[in-house]
Amino acid sequence: MAPSEVFEVIEINGEPAAEAAPRVHALTNYGHFTAMQIRGGRVRGRDLHLARLDSATRELFGAGLDGERVRELLRHALGDVSDASARVYVSWPEGDKGARVTVTVRPPQTKAGRPHGLMSVPYAREVPHIKRPGGFGQMYRLRAAERAGFDEALLTAPGGLVTEGAITNIAFWDGTSVVWPQAPALLGITMALLEPRLPSVRRPVTLADLRSYASAFITNSRGFAPVDRIDDVAFTVDAELMGRVAAAYETVEWDVL
Repeated sequence: MAPSEVFEVIEINGEPAAEAAPRVHALTNYGHFTAMQIRGGRVRGRDLHLARLDSATRELFGAGLDGERVRELLRHALGDVSDASARVYVSWPEGDKGARVTVTVRPPQTKAGRPHGLMSVPYAREVPHIKRPGGFGQMYRLRAAERAGFDEALLTAPGGLVTEGAITNIAFWDGTSVVWPQAPALLGITMALLEPRLPSVRRPVTLADLRSYASAFITNSRGFAPVDRIDDVAFTVDAELMGRVAAAYETVEWDVL
């Protein structure tokens, strides 16, 4: 399949989804998912994705999710596609005897490497450690940030405590360490891969602290990008720092699905 070709595959428990099924399925947002970039049939952080799916399934539904089953369903949905963006959604509709696993496969994506601007908003996600669909509150604030000329919303708890982006994690550079905000937030897979590979610390960060940091960057399933402003606070786009982040990310092995 040519890299520029547009495609979309949706399978539920390994079977092609009927046209209406994904729409009906989307109306039930009690569930969770993980998102990944696949290149050459491989993915970074495979075991982290599988562990995320298993632990969230146990927490929400009281039973685990076999990682080998997930891998098989991903491979089936991919078919002969080697490069893609994939998502695995897990739900457990009433009456079903087991978890329903929906796999979507779309063209590959990468995070735009240009500097991103963030607008802070007072909002904290409920049960933030679970990655789940149907996040109306965060998407509402993301759209508001985009309308205001920003690229992303920065979610904050009472007291201006920085938690995470609407669809990203954020890290700050104090000249010595990469500072990941110590606050209730989703541990993104890219963050989980980078944190141990960089000189990282976790500590609380508030909006009042922002001017004490020289640089910042965001991460999500598509990769990472520098931050050049949060509200009216400007940050230096540090080429050396971003080079270190890129080098650390390149050390992550691609795991076979």
